[in-house]
Amino acid sequence: MNFSESFFLNTILLITTILILAIPCCTCTSLNTITPDQPLKDGDVLVSTRNTFALGFFSPSNSNNRYIGIWYNKVPQQTVVWVANRDNPLINDTSGVLTVNGQGGLILHGRNRNSPLWSANVSVHNTNTSMAKLLNVGNLVLLDQNNTAQNLIWQSFDHPTDTMLPFMKLGLNRVSGLDWVLTSWKSKDDPGTGNYTCLIDPNGYPQFFLNLGRVPKWRGGPWTGLRWSGVPEMAPPKFILNVSFVNDPDQVIITYGILNDSIFSRMMVDESGTVHRSTWQDGARQWVEFWSAPSEWCDNYGRCGPNGYCDPSDASKFECTCLPGFQPGSPRNWELRDASGGCVRKRDAHVCGNGEGFVKIAHAKLPDTSVARVEMGLSLRACEQVCLKDCNCTAYTSANESRDGDGCLTWHGDLVDMRTYSGAGQDLYVRVDAITLDYNQLFSYTR
Repeated sequence: MNFSESFFLNTILLITTILILAIPCCTCTSLNTITPDQPLKDGDVLVSTRNTFALGFFSPSNSNNRYIGIWYNKVPQQTVVWVANRDNPLINDTSGVLTVNGQGGLILHGRNRNSPLWSANVSVHNTNTSMAKLLNVGNLVLLDQNNTAQNLIWQSFDHPTDTMLPFMKLGLNRVSGLDWVLTSWKSKDDPGTGNYTCLIDPNGYPQFFLNLGRVPKWRGGPWTGLRWSGVPEMAPPKFILNVSFVNDPDQVIITYGILNDSIFSRMMVDESGTVHRSTWQDGARQWVEFWSAPSEWCDNYGRCGPNGYCDPSDASKFECTCLPGFQPGSPRNWELRDASGGCVRKRDAHVCGNGEGFVKIAHAKLPDTSVARVEMGLSLRACEQVCLKDCNCTAYTSANESRDGDGCLTWHGDLVDMRTYSGAGQDLYVRVDAITLDYNQLFSYTR
């Protein structure tokens, strides 16, 4: 081989070597399961069978902290739906490992393996058969696998963060005490436990709340048989989800089943204290809002005080109005558009054994049912008689509007956090004195 041939071959070899070295080396591994022998390291991802969801390490925008989270794998805009170590991140550290430990539990640790950053806080007898996998619905499960079956040890669906996915539960197990609650992030850059929570309050007649700390900010109201009283957008046939609500001695829960599994839909509470229901649209390449709350003044809890209701239909008028038979508790404050003091029964109004009756408030969001009473199996007519015989009963309505008005829901005190809608809502019947009853009947007739 002469000099020119040798030089040419060496040059080709050098160029080839440079090109090979220039190709980035990806250490990212896609896993199907996490086991004691196969942990998930920073850079790896655990994917569901249909590649719908992925679990791995991530950093929010404007943050170098590392978290273990679940996100939509088919949505180009990373949308995190669950975070494990939300209050204990790895700070500027990519040494994190999620693994099944010697007790068969699921733990996350950094460089110090003796001090876990997060754990599923469970243990099993046979540690060699534990494995974690990500289901197609976005649920991370820890399983005890034997020759005949897979037993569920732990699941992320029992520990939601800020997002409710289809087939998750929201509510309370009255037997075990397990509470399924959504809690906002601290900020867009910090998934730590925030100030806002979405929950079902089991007191009285259970209802959906958004709280700031322990203070109600917005109330979705009780379940009407078709929807939450304060979420008219859920009314069929427009709604895209199949909803199941259960209220029995063992539990009070709501779950949503997606009618079309090609649709990605989620409900979440954000750091500003707003609940959103949105769906992903591939064409627009963005999340499109289906409904949100609170979205207007009338959505704020107790906007018009006790025995007042909010009507946003006429922007030129004060949105607060006293219920029939009531008057502002402070006329001066009312003139200043401060309705926080609410309304009181009109003077000399007798509502017990003096020809009293009920006036219908149409298209209403039902009042707070925290201390309301319910008796299922009664018709609306029977419910009226029950309320009429009790002088302390201030209002009544049907408990379930999906079954021809089945069930009797009654209030026995102030009516709080009411509003009306233009084309949705229920009929609420408010107790009034004989004079107010005659006036409303005459007004309805002449109108």
